[in-house]
Amino acid sequence: MSVFKAFFTNMSAPMPLHRKLYFLFRNTSIKFWKRQSCCGHPGEPGC
Repeated sequence: MSVFKAFFTNMSAPMPLHRKLYFLFRNTSIKFWKRQSCCGHPGEPGC
Protein backbone atom coordinates (compact mmCIF):
# COMPACT_ATOMS: atom_id res chain seq x y z
CA MET A 1 0.00 0.00 0.00
CA SER A 2 1.35 3.40 -0.86
CA VAL A 3 2.11 5.88 1.91
CA PHE A 4 -0.45 8.39 0.62
CA LYS A 5 -3.22 5.81 0.41
CA ALA A 6 -2.46 4.62 3.95
CA PHE A 7 -2.49 8.23 5.20
CA PHE A 8 -5.94 8.95 3.76
CA THR A 9 -7.30 5.58 4.86
CA ASN A 10 -6.14 6.18 8.43
CA MET A 11 -7.46 9.75 8.46
CA SER A 12 -10.91 8.54 7.37
CA ALA A 13 -11.31 6.52 10.60
CA PRO A 14 -14.57 7.29 12.42
CA MET A 15 -13.39 9.46 15.33
CA PRO A 16 -13.55 13.16 16.23
CA LEU A 17 -11.18 15.52 14.41
CA HIS A 18 -9.35 16.57 17.59
CA ARG A 19 -8.57 12.92 18.35
CA LYS A 20 -7.30 12.35 14.78
CA LEU A 21 -5.01 15.37 15.06
CA TYR A 22 -3.72 14.15 18.44
CA PHE A 23 -2.90 10.70 17.00
CA LEU A 24 -1.34 12.28 13.92
CA PHE A 25 1.00 14.41 16.06
CA ARG A 26 1.78 11.62 18.54
CA ASN A 27 2.48 8.92 15.96
CA THR A 28 4.54 11.21 13.74
CA SER A 29 6.59 12.23 16.78
CA ILE A 30 7.21 8.57 17.67
CA LYS A 31 8.33 7.80 14.11
CA PHE A 32 10.66 10.81 14.11
CA TRP A 33 12.10 10.05 17.55
CA LYS A 34 12.74 6.34 16.81
CA ARG A 35 13.82 7.06 13.20
CA GLN A 36 11.45 4.37 11.90
CA SER A 37 8.81 4.28 9.21
CA CYS A 38 6.14 2.95 11.60
CA CYS A 39 5.18 4.13 15.05
CA GLY A 40 3.86 0.74 16.17
CA HIS A 41 0.17 1.70 16.04
CA PRO A 42 -0.99 0.53 12.60
CA GLY A 43 -4.34 1.87 11.50
CA GLU A 44 -4.12 5.07 13.53
CA PRO A 45 -3.69 8.45 11.87
CA GLY A 46 -0.06 9.30 11.35
CA CYS A 47 1.16 5.73 11.19
